[in-house]
Amino acid sequence: MNTIVEAITEELKKAFAECGYDEKYAKVSLSNRPDLCEYQCNGAMAAAKEYKKAPFMIADEIVEKLSGSTLFKSIESVKPGFINIILSEDFLSSYINDMSTAEKFGYVNKQEPKTVIVDYGGANAAKPLHVGHLRSAVIGESVKRIQKYAGNKVIGDVHLGDWGLQMGLIIEELRDRKPELPYFDESFEGEYPDEAPFTISELEEIYPAASAKSKEDEKFMERAHQSTLKLQSGDRACTAIWKHIMAVSKADLKKNYDNLNVEFDLWKGESDAQPYIPDMVQGMIDSGLAYESQGAMVVDIQEETDTKELPPCIVRKSDGAALYATSDLATLVEREKLYKPDSYIYLADKRQELHFTQVFRVAKKAGIVKENAEMTFLGFGTMNGKDGKPFKTRSGGVMRLEHLIADIGEAVYRKMMENRSLTEEEARATAKIVGLAALKYGDLSNQASKDYVFDVDRFASFEGNTGPYILYTIVRIKSILNKYTENGGSMDNLSVNPAASQTEKNLMLSLVKFAEVMEAAYEEKAPHKICQFIYEVSNALNGFYHDTKILAEPDENKQKGYIALISLTKKVLEQCIDLLGIECPDRM
Repeated sequence: MNTIVEAITEELKKAFAECGYDEKYAKVSLSNRPDLCEYQCNGAMAAAKEYKKAPFMIADEIVEKLSGSTLFKSIESVKPGFINIILSEDFLSSYINDMSTAEKFGYVNKQEPKTVIVDYGGANAAKPLHVGHLRSAVIGESVKRIQKYAGNKVIGDVHLGDWGLQMGLIIEELRDRKPELPYFDESFEGEYPDEAPFTISELEEIYPAASAKSKEDEKFMERAHQSTLKLQSGDRACTAIWKHIMAVSKADLKKNYDNLNVEFDLWKGESDAQPYIPDMVQGMIDSGLAYESQGAMVVDIQEETDTKELPPCIVRKSDGAALYATSDLATLVEREKLYKPDSYIYLADKRQELHFTQVFRVAKKAGIVKENAEMTFLGFGTMNGKDGKPFKTRSGGVMRLEHLIADIGEAVYRKMMENRSLTEEEARATAKIVGLAALKYGDLSNQASKDYVFDVDRFASFEGNTGPYILYTIVRIKSILNKYTENGGSMDNLSVNPAASQTEKNLMLSLVKFAEVMEAAYEEKAPHKICQFIYEVSNALNGFYHDTKILAEPDENKQKGYIALISLTKKVLEQCIDLLGIECPDRM
């Protein structure tokens, strides 16, 4: 199914060709003056130069040729050469009806399906998720869902930080606290216990204590370095403790990601890449790609087209240790071996742009990935408090993500209880769903690369461009449809009638943009485009609702048309919020 713009463009192409002009000039776009028209074509302006003719003369010819077209209610030439278009109600309702029966409402990804890996977790083992993890998880989940909706095979990877100094710190802090454990008895030869010697609460207290101690106690820091080295060398006792750390951490992280409605296909970490590092680095050395610089092995990434100097990528430190870049490159080696992706999408703080530039360029230079592999870094901005600084707790610490979710859920609950239309129990359950929508929509409605201010009161509002407002619109439609069927109305064989009012037409004009919006959200990996769309649709629906007596309409055919239109609106909105990782309650 053609998008609405493609359908209008096809009609104009025929007219341009029949008038003797190249059809490439028949480019149609949404009107930038909606007070004057709905769509526009400025092709006559561009064609004027080639055909040495006044643009208004070309526009006049095209409009004359299209005067009998059933697509347009009106099409007019406006000096100096604009073509202003208003669609006919018959064509628009016909398109809407086709859309309602088409798969994916007529959206088609015209590209070949790809295998895509989305790397969007980045949490560290043994540490709780905090507000800094929100954007990667929320944006990444939506990008993953959009990619899947477009027909790609998508693999989401949490990519845990599980192989650094923090492991040595935890092992040594545990040794100081529980020296009687068998892991610290060098003469112990039996099987280590299956059960972890700590809970998640203890583990989350152990790491910061160990980190603080390492800054004060040089001997403790040295012990931690030694334990890290032993772990990375395969020491049996250190490996056993590490497995406990990972089992306890993963269980807690999964619970917290589940609370965010975020899922991963892979729960791999930096540790999974370690076996690939020696051969990978040696291969770069043998090929002459990596060379020694001040004892370290580095790879140049500078290209002639760069406007600023980019430092070489260090793939092995002077002491033989690997860095994040080395680990990320080895992860690519593993991913190529196991999944052979066509495309990679990484989400991280935009301040990591240089790191990913280095990794992507080395990966291509070393032949780790194909030269034509798509490698995208989606760098996101900071979530700030009302003071414009990175969001903190009242005491100045970094807020745990579960506390943030609870806070916004509580704010939504208080707003719900002002109306008292729900029982307290129902309001609590609903507030949890709506609060999460408020949190996610508040983030996703911003362009990912930009910083934004986290404002609980604004995000939790049931008015304006917010998650609760979008959900309230869907719930409103559900309520109307339920009353319609309860009163004996049937949902079978419904079709949308030509619009009888401007608000009805406005709703149709907003809905028909779905395919174009999906195309842009997919191509640009931009969930905020979907947010813009559903806010527009919600406003149009509510304008139509306030202007129209849907359930009280005495004309049965008219009423059926209204029901068909709002039913399609509900389905489109529900599909869109699903792509954002948001759910909707039945009542609010």
